[in-house]
Amino acid sequence: MPRRRIGFWYRFAAVICKPPLVVLLRRDWRGMEHIPAEGGFITAVNHNSHIDPFAYAHFQYNTGRVPRFLAKSALFKKGFVGAAMRGTGQIPVYRESTDALSAFRAAIEAVDRGECVAFYPEGTLTRDPDGWPMTGKTGAARVALQTKCPVIPVAQWGCNELLPPYAKKPHLLPRKTHRVLAGPPVDLARFYDREMTADLLKEATEAIMAAVTAQLELIRGEKAPETPYDPRRERIEQRHRTQAQTQTQTHQKSGQTVQEEGLGK
Repeated sequence: MPRRRIGFWYRFAAVICKPPLVVLLRRDWRGMEHIPAEGGFITAVNHNSHIDPFAYAHFQYNTGRVPRFLAKSALFKKGFVGAAMRGTGQIPVYRESTDALSAFRAAIEAVDRGECVAFYPEGTLTRDPDGWPMTGKTGAARVALQTKCPVIPVAQWGCNELLPPYAKKPHLLPRKTHRVLAGPPVDLARFYDREMTADLLKEATEAIMAAVTAQLELIRGEKAPETPYDPRRERIEQRHRTQAQTQTQTHQKSGQTVQEEGLGK
């Protein structure tokens, strides 16, 4: 399957976005040889800053294989941003609606057309305190197993130093370096031609996230935690901690009331 032409809108977006990125960030980009020259494929990328989609798009644009990102549907509706999102072929995600599966179908169709679909498998900015990838959602695995396309694990680091997760102001000085490392395709062959159960998708997703994390370990020169940060597990544990704290406070108030009544007698 031949590669799709970059097109006017992507080139126009590059003209606007590349100059400030070049000014703000040095580049240390490696692994471009792992980006397929032809045919459809997926990239699975870690997410640690609101600006890293632009910096990562810059990296992949320079490979000649532009990414199609999944983005919230509201961005496609109005004005110049909407026109740019549609013109560059980004894929709208309709959350909590009857169209929620359309992004999955559109991603499969894009891969079948020979395009690249870039996934942020974590689904949001990492909440890991040290910036490591969290547990992933199953979307990338679903598309990969459905199409049997290559899945390229990509790690990036540096945009989070320019604009940390959930921060409102950038740290412009000293000038930061955007480090990207793309690895060889994740071996998912053992998952092919099997019933696509929740357990299978979870296992395939863990394999993809492990490959992304391994690339980030190489960039950072240190080991990631053995157990990835799990937002859902953290919410459950936080709920338990809150309940325990509430119960403790209730018991303390109850004991205090009993003591006060005893003194009153």
